[in-house]
Amino acid sequence: MGLRKHKPTTPGTRFASMLTRDEVTAQKPERSLVLARKRSSGRNSAGRITVRHRGGGHARKYRIIDFKRDKLGIPARVATIEYDPNRSSLIALLHYVDGEKRYILAPQGLAVGQRIGSGADFEPLVGNALPLERIPMGLMIHNIEVEPGRGGQLVRTAGGGAQLMSREGDRAQVRLPSGEIRRIHVKCMATIGQIGNAEHSSVSLGKAGRKRWRGIRPTVRGVAMNPVDHPMGGGEGRSSGGGHPRSPWGALSKGGKTRQKRKPSGRFIVKRRK
Repeated sequence: MGLRKHKPTTPGTRFASMLTRDEVTAQKPERSLVLARKRSSGRNSAGRITVRHRGGGHARKYRIIDFKRDKLGIPARVATIEYDPNRSSLIALLHYVDGEKRYILAPQGLAVGQRIGSGADFEPLVGNALPLERIPMGLMIHNIEVEPGRGGQLVRTAGGGAQLMSREGDRAQVRLPSGEIRRIHVKCMATIGQIGNAEHSSVSLGKAGRKRWRGIRPTVRGVAMNPVDHPMGGGEGRSSGGGHPRSPWGALSKGGKTRQKRKPSGRFIVKRRK
């Protein structure tokens, strides 16, 4: 999958780029694995905006993704690789030998017709899901469980990949894409390989309309407001705010640490992210 640029025939196409999506083999999703996606446009049950800058956008249907990979010992065949509007990565449709169909995140190198599965008896090949105790050291992994049986919660974005560093007792050390090294139970499942569609972060939208298609509305800068509306507002002429960047309610918006100081899972972090 690569990037495609247009001839600059209009201002909107001059800087725009998009993905070629050569790997996608199906245009419509599997109907049995699709749900209606209800949107509230950033509003709560009372109709008040609680999440700003959300609204509009193209209608989407949610694809049910198998993050648990709990069909142990049952092989499956990769039927299609598809686009998912709800996430940055591509997804793959699996046809299991018992007739069930499931979607998984598509790792880099996964091909239609490939045989994969989940469980300790499978080989550590791309697309297979194994417990950390059965994965060789140094391999790239994704869709990692934090607790056994909960389902993958770490490393699920396009181009994401973690590395299994070591095992000691009932814990394995995994280096996450952020640089953080975390101790995870060896019974937790993880999928072999790096998630595909790595060029997703290089896409240039090129015009404001493509942002609106995604359901993201415009944002007014705080320094452009009056003092009554924002802590960074006011000043004669153009100003830079005169203080640290912050939200309209005073919370620091750049560099402020938001993680709970006494979060229980903090004891499993060996090295903090950079």
